[in-house]
Amino acid sequence: MHCIKKVTDDLIWVGANDRRLAMFEGVYSVPKGVSYNSYLLLDNKTVLFDTVDKSVRERFVENVTEALGGRPLDYLVVQHMEPDHSAGLRDILTLYPGVKIVVGAKTLAMIKQFHDFEVDCRVLIVKEGDTLETGRHKLHFIMAPMVHWPEVMVTYDSTDKILFSADAFGCFGALNGALFADQVDFAKDYMDEARRYYTNIVGKYGTQTTALLGKAAGLEIALVCPLHGFVWRKGFGDILSKYLLWGAYKPEEQGVMIAYASVYGNTENAAEILASRLWDKGIKVEMFDVSVTPDSEIISAAFKWSHLVFASTTYNNGIFVTMEALISDLVAHNIQNRTVAIIENGTWAATSAELIRERFAGCKNINILENMLSVKSSVKPAQLEEIDLMAEAIASSI
Repeated sequence: MHCIKKVTDDLIWVGANDRRLAMFEGVYSVPKGVSYNSYLLLDNKTVLFDTVDKSVRERFVENVTEALGGRPLDYLVVQHMEPDHSAGLRDILTLYPGVKIVVGAKTLAMIKQFHDFEVDCRVLIVKEGDTLETGRHKLHFIMAPMVHWPEVMVTYDSTDKILFSADAFGCFGALNGALFADQVDFAKDYMDEARRYYTNIVGKYGTQTTALLGKAAGLEIALVCPLHGFVWRKGFGDILSKYLLWGAYKPEEQGVMIAYASVYGNTENAAEILASRLWDKGIKVEMFDVSVTPDSEIISAAFKWSHLVFASTTYNNGIFVTMEALISDLVAHNIQNRTVAIIENGTWAATSAELIRERFAGCKNINILENMLSVKSSVKPAQLEEIDLMAEAIASSI
């Protein structure tokens, strides 16, 4: 049975929710589920914006069929070819063989890679600045390469001031019957998921994100329709302000994220003492055990906080395995503009600190504090002064 919702009088959400998916893209946990958004414009010509993931194709087809009400589908705009937004492509072509597929040139090449049906005779190739008039509405196409695939484009409806933003401005989490961000307490219940979504999926491409934001700044925007998460009709500035920070790799808050890897609790103890000293100085601290917390949550926190502390035991003469994976992931996501402190531990050969320092050497504007703490097996009373000095160095740099 169909489940559709009106965005405006002639724009209908025809997407679906998935609450059974455990790992988005096989990497990121989604305990609150995820939505796959698709939108249908009912003008003189009908336009479908993107399709959905294979897991919800059946519901999607029911939704599109119901929303069209027997009308033909004239255009399918493919803004992003990632399979969670294009798996329904063949279904649409089967149901509506006369549909024109509106794509950029790079998207056309990807359609041929993912599918084996004849497509050249069905496409309308557009480029930056091209427009499509559908009757009352006029659609403008804006290229957004590497946000977060190279073929991505977004679409702007200049009639109703709607930005169809592809993967930008989305978030993890099923919609649970709501459609608009102002229907829920977004800041409390979804902002962390929006940050985790951006930082892990798009975070590496801050320069490209900033370029897209620059293009969007010249548009009058009343609604933003992303491919995941809620539609923005009020308070868009809240998420936009976050994107401006995330895209520029600037912290949201002054404070400290501590990530630690501890086998028998001694490295954790050093991190706990440091956290206690920082709170005594009025500095906010968020702590993570890298052995039990998914990397996606820690990466999200690293984009949030101004100061990062990594506390790692030495393992096989290197960085502890889960800490090594986290740092590799952070470096791959282009983390920058942060102050970093390091705690190492080793019973006979403490080497993890220098290795961590080396990993961050290629990152921009990473200030690694000289006040490093090297623990031999466990913290001794004489080292409390060193922890105090590290806390003071962190406090002085905030």
